[in-house]
Amino acid sequence: MTDIVKSAEVQRLLDRASGVTETGGNPRLKAIMRDLLEATMQIIEKHDIDESEFWQALKFLQDGAGEFGLIAPGIGIEHFLDLHMDAKDAEAGQTGGTPRTIEGPLYVAGAPVVDGDLTRTNDVNLTQDPDDTETLTMSGRVTGPDGEPVQDALLHVWHANSKGFYSHFDPTGEQSEFNNRRRIKLGPDGRYAFRSKMPRGYSCPPGGATANLMEMLGRHGDRPAHVHFFIEAPGYRALTTQINFGDDPHAHDDFAFGTREGLLPVPDRSGGNPDIQFDFQLQKARSSEDEAFSQRPRAEA
Repeated sequence: MTDIVKSAEVQRLLDRASGVTETGGNPRLKAIMRDLLEATMQIIEKHDIDESEFWQALKFLQDGAGEFGLIAPGIGIEHFLDLHMDAKDAEAGQTGGTPRTIEGPLYVAGAPVVDGDLTRTNDVNLTQDPDDTETLTMSGRVTGPDGEPVQDALLHVWHANSKGFYSHFDPTGEQSEFNNRRRIKLGPDGRYAFRSKMPRGYSCPPGGATANLMEMLGRHGDRPAHVHFFIEAPGYRALTTQINFGDDPHAHDDFAFGTREGLLPVPDRSGGNPDIQFDFQLQKARSSEDEAFSQRPRAEA
């Protein structure tokens, strides 16, 4: 098939459509838009996408807009961002620490801040709603690159209930506000401990855009049981990560590609209920920007 994307006519079209011939606007956005438009045109040409297929694709994006936060990890883009940041760190000689991994779309800002200084309290209870399942306990330390305890750390933690539903996103409407969500203020020794009702992995909403896309790709839409974390502390790089339960059937087959080596603890059930000992290691911040989380839009209560 004739390659018209590189023709002078289409190249002029790309320049005009992306605004690169105009004096105003954002130069970085113009350059990105031009590359995005050209790549899209090349895909249309390579696969001979017809008019009907093009508009069907746009309709899928319009109808699925509410699930973009789930589609992005499902098609590997969110994991690719982690790999991209890892590669930039390696090039800059900044390695080590607990691996980052995807945030996912279900964080809610404003969770209660609770005292997690183990010199004053035994642990923190995340679960406030009845949930007839095992009690998970999890504890460990937050240290820096040399093993030093991280002082004044704030540990954000959130996870699903035993049905695989998150508070604020529960289709049953049964969970109370901020169930299984807390921000834990750690003491000077960097130790943390919490308990909650054992989470279950979830599946994409049936009949939704993500589930339909996974079906068309011949893939499942299931995640293993997992617990999400943000960790922030003065002088250290903010960490976005999560643990997947290493004994879950989907531990190595996470549709969202959140599984990473070093983030797969297997709960110890020798005492009856599952227990996880897990230490986090932060990297030193190179700038004040390193101490902050990304500007990703997030839900608020």
